[in-house]
Amino acid sequence: MRPFAAAAGAWIRLAALFFRELILSVKDVAATVLQPRRPIRSAIVAVPLDLRSDEGITLLANMITLTPGTTSLHVSQDRSTLYVHVMNASDESIRQIKSGFESSVKEVLP
Repeated sequence: MRPFAAAAGAWIRLAALFFRELILSVKDVAATVLQPRRPIRSAIVAVPLDLRSDEGITLLANMITLTPGTTSLHVSQDRSTLYVHVMNASDESIRQIKSGFESSVKEVLP
């Protein structure tokens, strides 16, 4: 079992990451609404999962859905892929989810 301070620190980092992403996403969605001619690159992306626990996948999917501009759609039956709708998709969309939310969730729910 991890020491309380390490576990608490991991949860605090996850919360900070979530609020940072929330603010950036709200800004991006607002810019899209206020500039209707701005191109939207909507896509459904397949995010390969390193997480295997139901709790970890659920936390990741909920964090993605709570972030404006993204919605978790489906987890593959073998729990290896999470399908996500991204409002402004880029080549970095999957990498950002994996290196951001997923890696932080792995710290709090190993």
